[in-house]
Order: sequence, then C-alpha cells, then structure tokens
Amino acid sequence: MTLASRLFHRTGLVALLGAAVLGLGCAKKVTPPPPPKQEAPPPARPTVTLQANPTTINKGESSTLTWNSTDATQLSIDPGVGTVTAEGSTKVSPTDSTTYTITATGPGGSATATAAVSVNAPPPPPPKPEPSIDELWAREVQDAFFDFDKADIRADARTALAQTAEFFKAHPSVKATIEGHCDERGSTEYNLGLGDRRAAAVKQYLVSLGVSASQLNTVSFGKEKPFCMEHNETCWQQNRRGHLVKAN
Repeated sequence: MTLASRLFHRTGLVALLGAAVLGLGCAKKVTPPPPPKQEAPPPARPTVTLQANPTTINKGESSTLTWNSTDATQLSIDPGVGTVTAEGSTKVSPTDSTTYTITATGPGGSATATAAVSVNAPPPPPPKPEPSIDELWAREVQDAFFDFDKADIRADARTALAQTAEFFKAHPSVKATIEGHCDERGSTEYNLGLGDRRAAAVKQYLVSLGVSASQLNTVSFGKEKPFCMEHNETCWQQNRRGHLVKAN
C-alpha cells in the first residue's frame, strides 16, 4: 500500500469516527413516563354499638344505655335521647317496653344499632274485699223522720226508704225491726200509739217498694228511748223517726 493510500485510509476512519461522535451527540434524550397516580382510599364506613343494662326493669326504674362508635361525625339515639358524643352512657326510664336505636353517620355512610329495655307492668292491686252485711247496712239503710204529731211518710223519708228497700231486696235473708220513736212532748200512752203508727207506716212503705213483709217486724218505744236529750226542736226532730235495727 502506498503512502497516499495509507493517508486516505486513515483520513476516512477519522471522518467516520467523527461522524459517529457527532451523531451520538445530537440524539434526543428520552424522558421516562410519570408513575400512575394513586387514588385516595374511600372513607371508612362508621361502626356503632349500643347496650342496655339492665335490659329488664320495673316501672319507675332506670336502665343505662352505653354506646361506642368509630368513623362517625354525628350520632343520635331515639326515642327521647337525641344527639350524643362518639361514646358514652346515659340513664333512661321508659314507662313502657322500648327499643332504642342509635344512628351513626359519617363521610363513609351510616350504621345503626339497637338495644331493648323491657318494662314489667306493675301487678294488679289486690281485689277489694267484699263489704260485710253490717258494712252494707250502715251504708245503705236509712231511717225515716216525721213531722210533729204525724205518721205520714215525708218526701225526704221516701228517698231514704227507697235506698233502704234496695238493700232488703238484694239481701232477702236479712230481717229487721222497725222502731217507732217520738219526741218528749205528750203523754207516754199517746206517744206509744204514735210510735206504733210510725213504725207501721215505714213497714207499709217498704213493702210497697217490693220488700217482703216477712223481713220486717215493728215495735213502738214512744218517747222512752230518745236519740237526743236536749229540749228544743232540733233535738226533737231527731227523735221523731222510724228506726231500723238489723236482726242478729
């Protein structure tokens, strides 16, 4: 190879190397793609619990509600309690059996829990004992009062004897004596006769109302057994009567 050929060959190699270096220097830099964006996790759904202690009470007593929650921004208990904190307790005194519901709400939704409190009804009062015959007699049997020197049944006596008749008709086995009484004025003999007429008038009126005559006897005491001992009209009025006494 001649000197010229060798020079040309070296020159060509240098040129090629230069071109290669220039080509590498002009190439574009490649930027890697950005990593994918991470999506934020959804908010957690609230949780809540509710307990009652005790779960059974008597009327007038209290039970304690206790609760706990997570991921809630608002809580309320129904019925009757209202808004509450994230956890806590409160006393309730329901008058009837009640189911309490707590509702927890937050960005992630809502959740509920319940607790029931049973209320025992008070026992019924014991039945009232039936009144005795003597109690009924004292309450329902009334005397008949008379005007001075009269044996006529007055309007107020009719009302009293109407109630008395109902007692005798309801208790046909009960017997009684009707006593005729007078005030102190007049003779003993006259008042005995007047007392007899008064007792008979009371019996006759009761029989006319449906009372059996066999339940009633009569007797006159005239002025011998006064109910009041004063000497005035108020006292005398109390002594002018047909008085009923229950037979033993």
